[in-house]
Amino acid sequence: MLDREASRGSFALSALGLAVRRESVRRALGEARRRAGLSRAEADALAGLGIDVSEIVARVEEVHGTGAMSGDRRDRGWWSGRRAAGRPSFARGAKDVLEQSLRIALAHRDRHVGDEHILLSLTARPGVPAEVLADHGVTHESLTRLLYGEGQAKAG
Repeated sequence: MLDREASRGSFALSALGLAVRRESVRRALGEARRRAGLSRAEADALAGLGIDVSEIVARVEEVHGTGAMSGDRRDRGWWSGRRAAGRPSFARGAKDVLEQSLRIALAHRDRHVGDEHILLSLTARPGVPAEVLADHGVTHESLTRLLYGEGQAKAG
């Protein structure tokens, strides 16, 4: 989605200043993948139990190589599930994002589910995507205001 152009989602990301911070977002997502997809909140909760995620990642990578916990060797990211009939399927989290995207589109009476709905869904759910986007100034509230705010120009 970071590289899309001429869509409502890309307009919103650009308007919120993310276009110039794309590489920072990619780095932050890459770091989260190295932590096996754990958000900072999850890592902090584990730290409260005496588990240092950074130390675990370092030890695993020492033995198995950089990115060993990212899952990149077996799948294509957080959206991938098991393959069925030769096609990739969606993991549960990705299905949840898509379902919520549909609910958001319907709530706004939009005719189609677009990338802006997926973006809104990602920012509405706890986890790495929402955390990384919020760190870069893109929140569910800022997106909703930009895309659907009253008295403001709507995207698209």
